[in-house]
Amino acid sequence: MSSDLTFLTIAEASDLIANKALSPVELTQACLDRQAAVDDALHSFLTPTPDLALQQAREAETQIMRDGPRSAMHGIPYTLKDIFETAGIRTTGQSRSLADHVPATDCQVQTALAAAGGVLLGKTTTWEFAHGGPSWDVLGPPAHNPWNTSRHPAGSSSGSAAAVAAGLCLATIGSDTGGSIRQPAAACGIAGIKPTYGRVSRRGVLPNCFSHDHVGPLAWTSEDLAILMNLISGYDAQDPGSAREPVPADYRDALCGDLAGLVVGVPWQWIDEEAPISTPNRQALQDALAVMQDLGATVRTVTLPPLIEFNDSKRVIAMTELFSIHQATLRSRPDLLGSSLRYRIMGGALLRAEDYVQATRMRARLTAATQHVLREVDLLVLPCNEPAGLLQEGNPESLFESLSYTAPFNVSGNPALSVCNGFDGDGMPLSLQIVGRLFDEATVLRAGDAYEKATPWRQRRPNVQGLAREAEQARQQARAA
Repeated sequence: MSSDLTFLTIAEASDLIANKALSPVELTQACLDRQAAVDDALHSFLTPTPDLALQQAREAETQIMRDGPRSAMHGIPYTLKDIFETAGIRTTGQSRSLADHVPATDCQVQTALAAAGGVLLGKTTTWEFAHGGPSWDVLGPPAHNPWNTSRHPAGSSSGSAAAVAAGLCLATIGSDTGGSIRQPAAACGIAGIKPTYGRVSRRGVLPNCFSHDHVGPLAWTSEDLAILMNLISGYDAQDPGSAREPVPADYRDALCGDLAGLVVGVPWQWIDEEAPISTPNRQALQDALAVMQDLGATVRTVTLPPLIEFNDSKRVIAMTELFSIHQATLRSRPDLLGSSLRYRIMGGALLRAEDYVQATRMRARLTAATQHVLREVDLLVLPCNEPAGLLQEGNPESLFESLSYTAPFNVSGNPALSVCNGFDGDGMPLSLQIVGRLFDEATVLRAGDAYEKATPWRQRRPNVQGLAREAEQARQQARAA
């Protein structure tokens, strides 16, 4: 257990709160103090809500002292990516086009977390409308990676992942259209799960791509993700993509500490032939597979359709739907959109109905092939991405310049988890992606939890003292300017 309150896991903090050994107010204040000390170096928050957080923490403390906690999140500080609508709190998508947008109602996920007694610390930085890459011509500066602030935290749930890793909050909710939960989790060395398509409501979430958007949690451990999944999973009749599927009574029941009896498949043709990975990344993958075998899993090679087909299908569908969402702003006020997003929206205007139909047909074939493979194995294991590179603005064409290991599972809709599986020579996190059968998040979380508890990676945190020094230097430079 961490001696630093802000580095407690949700599970640890929840137990302390339930036993009246930790005050929600004390925990919330520690997070707010950490934010004040380091976030000028990270830019992980776009809209902090400190007064609301302290009010909710005091209410939670009173309720817990009187009646006990109503959930494992009662009194726990969390954040929301700034595409999740919050009543009375601006929700901007990091875009100047929504700079003054204050919703009248909460999104469904916020409703669930508030009912569970969570403490909302604020809204975190994202890429503009969860798309486009890090930009400096949008509503606020991009988030930085807490392991090295010259590096990016990936995206688009960038500020969300950076805040968890640096101890500014214990939990956050993000969105994933092609990897936007898993890639920031990977870059920042935390855990993040994209649930099955339709498992978590997207009602009240600013859309990116209707048919690929997923909502899911990020936290320090897979066990913490299970706690969050207990609260946000379930059918929502007001979300057209929501699935009427049974939800486990408690996702933590599956966390048994081993992988006995599970068969793990590895798509080596993607890794060796289509999109080769770096030597450190490959060694970390092989080491992780060895740990899984020690935990009782059987590992075998599987063959999935070509990686490029998943990526091509995803790109055509996502660009077409992105244009359908933002074309009115593009035509009327293009100056309010950042250049990276603007050019990608324009690309969607060039696609034909025929392209979209054929991409959708390809998606159905790829999805069926993925489910066929997952009838033969329980899980797929592969890298998530390479360690985070320099924080710099990319060109719009970057969407087409590489193959993504995460996008295939937005195409197929399968649950996919990112966990830390080591660090490279520069001290940047490496990552492992664990993919499961449709609506079997429990087995995915079981594998992530067992792996984390069998390895030392959850004991290592970013240097927050160094971040505090960087933040003070940033404040001094701002005052001088």
